Amino acid sequence: MSNWLPLIATLFIQAMVAMALLTLPVMAPVAAKALEVSPALVGVYVSITYAGAMFASLTSGTTVGRLGPIRVSQYGLLLCATGLCLCAIPWLPAVGLGALFIGLGYGPITPASSQILARTTPPSQMGLVFSIKQTGVPVGAMLAGAIVPSLMLGIDWQWSLVVVAAACIVSALMSQPLRADMDDLRQTHLKFQMESLTSPLRMVLGHRALSTMAACSFMFSMVQMSLTTYLVTYLHDDLAYGMVSAGLLLSITQMGGIGGRIVWGVVADRWMGAQKTLALLAILMALSALATALLLPLLPIWGIWIILMMFGASAIGWNGVYLSEVARQAPEGKASVATGGTLAFTFLGVVIGPPIFGAISTGFGTYRAGFLALVITSSLCAWVLFRLQPHNAKPQPE
Repeated sequence: MSNWLPLIATLFIQAMVAMALLTLPVMAPVAAKALEVSPALVGVYVSITYAGAMFASLTSGTTVGRLGPIRVSQYGLLLCATGLCLCAIPWLPAVGLGALFIGLGYGPITPASSQILARTTPPSQMGLVFSIKQTGVPVGAMLAGAIVPSLMLGIDWQWSLVVVAAACIVSALMSQPLRADMDDLRQTHLKFQMESLTSPLRMVLGHRALSTMAACSFMFSMVQMSLTTYLVTYLHDDLAYGMVSAGLLLSITQMGGIGGRIVWGVVADRWMGAQKTLALLAILMALSALATALLLPLLPIWGIWIILMMFGASAIGWNGVYLSEVARQAPEGKASVATGGTLAFTFLGVVIGPPIFGAISTGFGTYRAGFLALVITSSLCAWVLFRLQPHNAKPQPE
């Protein structure tokens, strides 16, 4: 098998589940009106999805080991498709159940891809390869921001959800030929036990480097998901942008994330190491969040582009550096378990972050207040990272 095929396959799958997860937040102002709720409640949707993702990530060590990473990815895509169809029903309980299904589908995708890439990637290239794979998240979000608002102009928001669901189903079918090569190390004797939920957490909490990455990802994920969840609504409600224009600016932010994930992977591999790179990103997040909170409608469009691209490059660009370091530090053959354990903290930040952002914005009557709160979160993370001693990476065997 080509060394590039695992990367291409995992990148494509990651992009599709990311698009599935972010389709409803992109259409939040329109969908919220149909459901007769506040657009700020999109934070609750994100919390439900990531609560499901957190559970799925904790069980991913067993499920990936038993079923294989491609089968797990296919099931994840199908769960996302089911969730999107449920979200198309204009009834809050159906949307809540749909959010849970999307989360259960999204959760095991990263542990599954980490298992594949940890096995096929040389240690000296892990930062770059994992960062390229993680561009799938902003690619999926960019597709959601660029396609979904335009799609809603031709068909309504409900059918737009169904179209994205159909794309997830097609992606699952396209992955079928990869099973033979990538699921060849399945351990079919593995069974799910309650220990499957706790052993990843024990591994992370008992390992200083992994626990540091978990704490870092908890704070970073609060910033990232608050940005991607509320940017369109902020631009639409506070700055009077149209839905298509706001969606395109979200895509600009995601483009910054795509470039950032690749650049930061190279920086971490060749010069700064993971910890210093993440500390630098925390500082850039704080500055970008402050600039976003102070945006004015009269600001030239190129200035808004620069601010949002920098915000995306930092707040969406950290994941590959973090995941490659987790895979490096994981015990041999346990990359999916360690990834699942640290992702539980990542998803916890996502569950907590957007509702807090929404509550702060509602309380102050403007989404600017939410972005100012992100300045504090990012600054705290930078302070923690600068105070910690760097960890020596333990390379995975090739």
